[in-house]
Amino acid sequence: MSLKTTQIRLSLNVSKGVTKSILLSTSKIKSLLPLNMARMTKNYLISFITSHIIYYPTPISLTYAWSFGSLAGITLVVQMISGIFLSMHYTPNIDLAFSSIEYIMRDVNNGWLLRYIHANGASMFFIVVYAHVCRGLYYGSYMEPRELLWCSGVVLLLLMMATAFTGYVLPWGQMSLWGATVITNMVTAIPVAGKPIVQWLWGGYTVANPTLNRFYSIHFLLPFIIAGVTLIHLALLHKVGSSNPIGSDAGIDDIPFYPYFVSKDLFAFSVYLLVFATFVFYFPNVLNHPDNCIPADPLQTPAHVVPEWYFLPYYAILRSIPHKAGGIVAMLGSLLVLLIIPFSNTSDVRNTTYRPLFKVFFWLFIVDFVILTWVGQKPVKDYFILTGQIATFYYFLFFIVLIPVIGKVESILVHHKSE
Repeated sequence: MSLKTTQIRLSLNVSKGVTKSILLSTSKIKSLLPLNMARMTKNYLISFITSHIIYYPTPISLTYAWSFGSLAGITLVVQMISGIFLSMHYTPNIDLAFSSIEYIMRDVNNGWLLRYIHANGASMFFIVVYAHVCRGLYYGSYMEPRELLWCSGVVLLLLMMATAFTGYVLPWGQMSLWGATVITNMVTAIPVAGKPIVQWLWGGYTVANPTLNRFYSIHFLLPFIIAGVTLIHLALLHKVGSSNPIGSDAGIDDIPFYPYFVSKDLFAFSVYLLVFATFVFYFPNVLNHPDNCIPADPLQTPAHVVPEWYFLPYYAILRSIPHKAGGIVAMLGSLLVLLIIPFSNTSDVRNTTYRPLFKVFFWLFIVDFVILTWVGQKPVKDYFILTGQIATFYYFLFFIVLIPVIGKVESILVHHKSE
């Protein structure tokens, strides 16, 4: 046997040994992964958590559009933590509130970072939630058996809006004061009880120090209520299971949530974090109104009172109705109408991709929502009011008429037998 042959055999044996040790190491590492460990059923709490996080059966066809739900949960935690730290330095007093914000920005260590995370976190929260709602509308997540799941999500949206509105008042800038004045004045449209309720909200006969204290208390309390309703939302989700792009609830293609969708959500979170950091570090005030950098002055009304961008579509609906009470009813109705679509839907197909007729009206609705957002920030001019009225008409037409009617039409077309 030649020396060369011996060397080849020795190298082969070494490579086999290395390969074997690598495989053994890999198998040991895999055995330590939560998915491959024996189910921890002895402890009820651990068993409950693992069954809902690690072993939760998830449809294999879920896309990144399903990551917005987990991103909304992460944003809620970020907002709660940053808000708690900000509350340590904030003073809910009309004479000191604006100065305390400046103190946080200038003198508190990393206070500017906390404030910008919290302020831009509100916008990121609404971006993520609006995308989550849009995905639900497109893929029919409101259809049977997920009616209660959808309704709990609408309740969360309403609580979010209440939290955002009360938080917008706290800096006590010009838009904070006059935004609170305009919005709370809407309650006077309620017959008989309207004025007493407004005076109770204000703590007097005008927006003043008691109003700020009450809004601060409500703003601090609401996120914890949102967290509680979120747990209900998750419980309902895990009861009926996640929807999917295919629209099938057979469950034959379900896989464990960990590690497949954990890794997918981590990638979505990294992209989200990149966008969030871009706003915080490079464009921290681009989503905020410049008038709110001016201390509140009850003797000087801003030339154009507008809410934050995420309220603009509903503000446009409010302005499009010339009657005060009618506008308030339309604005509230634009949110509450979301509660009826699980019960008014008549379609047998969930995914809008497979509904060519409905798809056209769905994307028209998205354009309509963008138009309402644009109109909401414009001054009160005849042509903007007319545009808002047309957009408002289509908004309600889509939810009240088109969703049930198109479902019926599509069902007739699908089951039609040509002679």
